[in-house]
Amino acid sequence: MIRVLVVDDDFRVADLHARYVGRVPGFEVMGVAYTAAEAVELAGRLRPHLALLDQYLPDASGTSIAPRLGCDVIMLTAAAERVVVREALRRGVINYLVKPFSEADLAERLRAYARFHGQLGGDHALDQSDIDRAVRVLHEGDRVDAAIRKGRSSQTAHLVIDAVRAAGEPVTATDVAVQLGLSRATAQRYLSDLAADGRITVGLRYGTTGRPEHLYRWPTSPPR
Repeated sequence: MIRVLVVDDDFRVADLHARYVGRVPGFEVMGVAYTAAEAVELAGRLRPHLALLDQYLPDASGTSIAPRLGCDVIMLTAAAERVVVREALRRGVINYLVKPFSEADLAERLRAYARFHGQLGGDHALDQSDIDRAVRVLHEGDRVDAAIRKGRSSQTAHLVIDAVRAAGEPVTATDVAVQLGLSRATAQRYLSDLAADGRITVGLRYGTTGRPEHLYRWPTSPPR
């Protein structure tokens, strides 16, 4: 479960953002702060994985405290000035969402963060392709259409993603094909695309005879 700290000076907005987070599977709001000082104190005590941080706080700017939170930070703010965005990125903020935004907008970025978080979990060393994939996934959001290969259907891609996500366990191309009424070859193409993009993970199951079978799973996010 990814632990989240919500920081906003407006208690109604903070409550709304907390409710948005609570409806995204795999995320849990650990605390809500309304000032910079409270955010730093709660972050130190609760040790969240992620902070959703407003820029306009009564006692300090969000960008000024971002490095002190000790976790990943996504800015949720009305501040769209170039200087603020540059400062946020310079201080390690990993994503930036300008108010007003929809629940779906935030959910996209949270799901992208979950994939990023999952790919960088564990203690094993990463090669360059692993790092490049994680960075790309972080900023893709959940906008499947942007990564659809030529000749593929965005509707089918969404259906395949939903099937893998809902399964809760590894599935094969045959499993997905039967569930969605696709040919196995079609399901395999979409699953392979999604695995190459880092949206789903792939492993192998070895039987007693024949080739090993590919198993596809929606990525999980182990805690730090």
